[in-house]
Amino acid sequence: MNNNMIQHISSVSSPSSASRRIVVLGGGESGVGAAVLARSRGLDVFLSDTGTLKSKARELLGAYYIPYEEGGHSESLILAADEVIKSPGIPDRTAIVQALLAQGTPVISDIEFAGRYCRAKKICITGSNGKTTTASIIYFLLKNAGLNVGLAGNIGQSYAYQVATENYDYYVIELSSFQLEGMYEFKADIAVLLNITPDHLDRYDYSLENYARAKFRITQNMSKEDCFIFCSDDEVTMSHLQEIVLKAQLLPFSQIERVPQGAYAINDRLQAHYREEEFSMMIAELALQGKHNIYNSMAAAVAGQVLSVRNEVIRESLATFCGVEHRLEPVLKVRDVLYINDSKATNVNSAWYALESMRTRVVWIAGGTDKGNDYSDLYELVRQKVKAIICLGVDNEKLHRSFADKTPVMIDVQSMDEAIKAAYRLTEPGDTVLLSPACASFDLFENYEDRGRQFKEAVRHL
Repeated sequence: MNNNMIQHISSVSSPSSASRRIVVLGGGESGVGAAVLARSRGLDVFLSDTGTLKSKARELLGAYYIPYEEGGHSESLILAADEVIKSPGIPDRTAIVQALLAQGTPVISDIEFAGRYCRAKKICITGSNGKTTTASIIYFLLKNAGLNVGLAGNIGQSYAYQVATENYDYYVIELSSFQLEGMYEFKADIAVLLNITPDHLDRYDYSLENYARAKFRITQNMSKEDCFIFCSDDEVTMSHLQEIVLKAQLLPFSQIERVPQGAYAINDRLQAHYREEEFSMMIAELALQGKHNIYNSMAAAVAGQVLSVRNEVIRESLATFCGVEHRLEPVLKVRDVLYINDSKATNVNSAWYALESMRTRVVWIAGGTDKGNDYSDLYELVRQKVKAIICLGVDNEKLHRSFADKTPVMIDVQSMDEAIKAAYRLTEPGDTVLLSPACASFDLFENYEDRGRQFKEAVRHL
């Protein structure tokens, strides 16, 4: 342990050694939130991060007198924990986590920990694509209904921090597969599973089966009073649904067939049914258009019905929701060329939905950190719609192998500024420039938000 780390640990007071000892691994928003919650409940808590903490994190830890270290792990301090809360970005194969598991120390997620202290009704959303949009729609809908509701998880402020500092009656919680891995006793009152398509397979030994099982953890511990809302058009979801026993009420949504309970969108109309309640509106009235957004809106409508939100509020909310930053976000028209920020499309399926929704010729900005992607589902869309691909990544070889014979122009760039300047040269009036990378952002950017903001800034400087 270096001297800098010793200073952080000794410069704040600790609770009595008789307290239950909690160690938090990772000093991002979820980790710091979990540490604050542990401290607020009188637990002996210590936070450790191998990287450098942001100044805001240091200030918050100091305000709550939470000892911490950065720049490395002090193994003796961590292995002495009674329980460890692991940030979702840290995989189980990490050496310190393996050492904890080998000695039998429980390792859980911040969501699992916060759930122990939360008496609010929990509406939990997961899926490979659409979960941020769907969570945001449901939150918007419940706020419009006048409910005392928080938005948390993989979106908004840390769930654990909100449990420590707020008193909501409802939480809308977006859950990634990484967060679900560390959840054991946590129970959703309403669980929404939007879809399962290949994503993060590098984390799951390149096994879709392993990834799907992580997603289905959202249903664990549900009772017959709870509701599971899912897409019956999704083949992977349905194949796994048949293999598990669920006590929860099953409420499917579909764009292929009518369902007696749940929702469907057929013949230009969205219909939702829960018990004796019926809801209906024209698809053209939805604020968010496109096949994927119809699925998101159906899931939100059913969740609203389960929570007894009036039809008028559901309809108005679905018709006025403004969308999510970095998800098919129109930025500007320059020289009659529309620039769209879909930086949150970090997998192939997200990029498929984005390309499928395009109605003009496209200059597609793609690339980044590949997660074991299979691009074959995009081949036909690229042939039909894409006039040029701008490869924005450190290593673009796989993109070239996949698409060189499917579009007339492919170029490589190493910065967002280069990408936008190249797009400006390649476009004609009426075209669309689409940032929908199908990859993670960590080779050139801090995260997908940083990538999206750089895109918007570069467009504004054209």
